[in-house]
Amino acid sequence: MNATQEQLFLELRHTKDEIEFSLKNKQKPTWFTAVLEEELLDINTAIQKLKNGNFGLCEISGELLPNELLNMIPTLKTVKDSQYLMNYYKKPIY
Repeated sequence: MNATQEQLFLELRHTKDEIEFSLKNKQKPTWFTAVLEEELLDINTAIQKLKNGNFGLCEISGELLPNELLNMIPTLKTVKDSQYLMNYYKKPIY
C-alpha cells in the first residue's frame, strides 16, 4: 500500500466505524438505514480491495480507475461509474 492508499484506508476505517455506530444506535429503521447499510457494504469492499492489493481496478474490465475520483469516492467499482460521474459533474457551457 502506498501513502495515498494508506490514508484512504484510514479514512474508510473511520467512516466504517461511524456508520456502524449510527446503525447500532438506531431505535427503528428508516429510509436512511438502507442507504447506510449499502454504503457500509461498499466501504467493506474497498477496504478488502486495499488489503488484497487490487484497489483502484475496475471490477468489470480490470482497467485503472482515475486517481482523482478514487481520492474523492474511494468506493468506486467500475470505469462506467467513473464516466457517469465525470459527465454528471461537468458544467454546462450555456
